[in-house]
Amino acid sequence: MDNIFLYSKLATLPDNMRVEVADFIDYLLSKAQKEEIVKPIPTPKFGSGKGLFKMKNDFDAPLDDFKEYM
Repeated sequence: MDNIFLYSKLATLPDNMRVEVADFIDYLLSKAQKEEIVKPIPTPKFGSGKGLFKMKNDFDAPLDDFKEYM
């Protein structure tokens, strides 16, 4: 649609209906902004952290700090 066509239709409306049109335009703009902001949250895939963590060979060995409690 052409902007001039829309403006000419808007000019023929009574003042109270122009206010409704303005409110509807504001609603459409806010709706468009929300659609841009909402993005799906990616779900983690099994095994995606492989190789990021390294375990030491003595991981299960008793700690020296707890010798007096054993």
